[in-house]
Amino acid sequence: MSPLVIAAAVIAVVALWAIVSFNRFISQRNLIANSWSNVETELRRRYDLIPNLVETVGGYAAHEKETMTEVIEARAGAVAAHGDAGEQAGAENMLVEGLRHLLAVSEDYPELVANSHFLDLQRELVTTEDRIQASRRLFNGNVRDYNRRVEAIPSRLIAAIGRFKKADYFEVEPAVRDARRPNSTSTL
Repeated sequence: MSPLVIAAAVIAVVALWAIVSFNRFISQRNLIANSWSNVETELRRRYDLIPNLVETVGGYAAHEKETMTEVIEARAGAVAAHGDAGEQAGAENMLVEGLRHLLAVSEDYPELVANSHFLDLQRELVTTEDRIQASRRLFNGNVRDYNRRVEAIPSRLIAAIGRFKKADYFEVEPAVRDARRPNSTSTL
């Protein structure tokens, strides 16, 4: 074979690799966007539960106004926060802290703890938290795979050319996983 044919074949292989690598970055970026929308769906589900939970606790613990105001304000901040996972995490952590405090306060009211509506809301919150954590794990796994390609050689070259930047993980404390069930020492 002539050196010209070999050089053309090498150039064609490198060009094909670059196209495939670029397209894979696009696919991974879209996968991250899709998994982020799943996380947002579960977060919205939590946001919808919070007013009912606050109202129920408020009916029994009227003098805990400060706690309920804290949760309502944190919810409003989390709902208003838009952007990537890193930006959303700060608002979510404030909301999680408020929810923990609200659930801790509720343990001081035996009538509330025995209320079936409150218990249903608490179970729904636990289920929602599990779903948030599952969505978060999927999202963070997709981010990990994408970031690995952004940093690894030789795909790092395509990342630089295509301006693919590392994505942020979504790190949020679970709101109720470590909370105690009312009148119980077992964890949720």
